[in-house]
Amino acid sequence: MLRRDEADDRRLRSNPASSDRTHVTYVKYLTYVTDECTLETSGRARRQVMAAVHYESYTQARAHLKDLLDAADEGRVATVRRDSGHSAVVDVERLRHYLSLVCPSKAEVVAEAGGWSVFMSGLPLAADGATFDEAIGEMVQVLREYAEDWQDRLRTAPNHADNWGLVQLIALSDDGQLRDWLVGAPR
Repeated sequence: MLRRDEADDRRLRSNPASSDRTHVTYVKYLTYVTDECTLETSGRARRQVMAAVHYESYTQARAHLKDLLDAADEGRVATVRRDSGHSAVVDVERLRHYLSLVCPSKAEVVAEAGGWSVFMSGLPLAADGATFDEAIGEMVQVLREYAEDWQDRLRTAPNHADNWGLVQLIALSDDGQLRDWLVGAPR
């Protein structure tokens, strides 16, 4: 039940002609969303709540691999614990889309010397080409090479270690998706 502050009630009752008749009430709403599906067993339909999927061992996860992958496909939380590690299983396209939002390209494209150059702000990456499209295409290849180098040796370098999200985005994207990400085209 929502109630106005008693002081506001008294003020409004004592001065009904008051020009301050505006009263703002803030309400917090807690929303719990569950995915439900209808299962049909023996001719009877029953509803089942689709919850997160957690497996405490690799053996359990392997035995329930279909359930683990189904949960990831549906966007539900799906995790596996192995020894002291804890890993999440996520649908590739969902992860790629999320990474494209949280890792903006910050690409700077400039016309220079009869061609185009592309620079990545904060990264030692650059490419150039005779046309805008050639320069962007070259940058896609530079990004692929960077991701490969990061996997091989740069992931432990202090000035590259935080580029995990960028490398994942590169690895999960095709060339067209990387082009769109570089130029800021919605997809």
